[in-house]
Amino acid sequence: MSRATASRVVNGAPGASGAMRARVHAAVAELGWQPNESARALASGRRRAIDVIAMPSGAGIGWLGTHPYFSRVLAGMMPVLESADVQLRLHAMNREASVDTVEEIAANATLGVLLADTTPEMAARLYRRCRRVVSMVPTAAPVPGMEADNAGGAYAAVKELYGLGRRRIAAVHGPADNPCANSRRLGYRRAVADLGLTAVEADGAFSREGGYAAVLRMLESDPRTDALFVACDLMAAGAVQAVTATGRSVPRDVSVIGFDDSIAAACSTPPLTTMRLPVEEMAAAAAGLLLDGSLVPGHRQHFPVELVIRQSTEHHGH
Repeated sequence: MSRATASRVVNGAPGASGAMRARVHAAVAELGWQPNESARALASGRRRAIDVIAMPSGAGIGWLGTHPYFSRVLAGMMPVLESADVQLRLHAMNREASVDTVEEIAANATLGVLLADTTPEMAARLYRRCRRVVSMVPTAAPVPGMEADNAGGAYAAVKELYGLGRRRIAAVHGPADNPCANSRRLGYRRAVADLGLTAVEADGAFSREGGYAAVLRMLESDPRTDALFVACDLMAAGAVQAVTATGRSVPRDVSVIGFDDSIAAACSTPPLTTMRLPVEEMAAAAAGLLLDGSLVPGHRQHFPVELVIRQSTEHHGH
């Protein structure tokens, strides 16, 4: 039996008869042999890696350092990958990325691809080409995914503001083509409808500048606004700055709740009450799925979203 034949059988490649396959598997069982992944990677000239696709809005040179979400994804993955001696390859792509770019990533994938952010179309295209894909955001139905309760978190945020006596609760949403932003938008709309309030909405593009501009316009057109649900902490930090710029005070005049519980929440003035998205835990779970290869089409792992109270909402005794 040649080494090439044994290799083909162990790797599940075609080119060996049924009888030969049985002999190889019997020998493997008798010897208790386990594949050495590092040696295999060296032999093939390809080190084991997980490719991460990020889609930062307005991708400039400093996007990774200035966008807390993506750095949290990497922070969750790194301990898992380090213990397994696996590389991480990061790709920043815009939403109009070419088919060729996606095809190239799929063709060169070893352990698989983690979608930190994506469109359903791109996820479906990647999944057709490379089944070893896990998404951090809701995408095409067959693509395995980590799912946070974005809609439930938004709903809970509005209920919290209502419980504080706020009745003109406006929202600043993320991009219309972002699945998480859409889920939070849905949660907000359900909550105001259930509470008998009027929906007052603006878009802030998941950026500090976008949140600032949206809230300035909102307070000008609707000065009675007394609370804001803002669909990410970066936008919420900008929203707080806009409230302050109009001579109002947070939380006395306007209570603000963000979403994510990123470093932007703790560094805002005042620090932000927010809905905690467990990004690190989600990323670690996604990396674990790719490492052990236990990917089932349509697999979903669900994560709760929790309220973290800080000074941007009024709480007596806090």
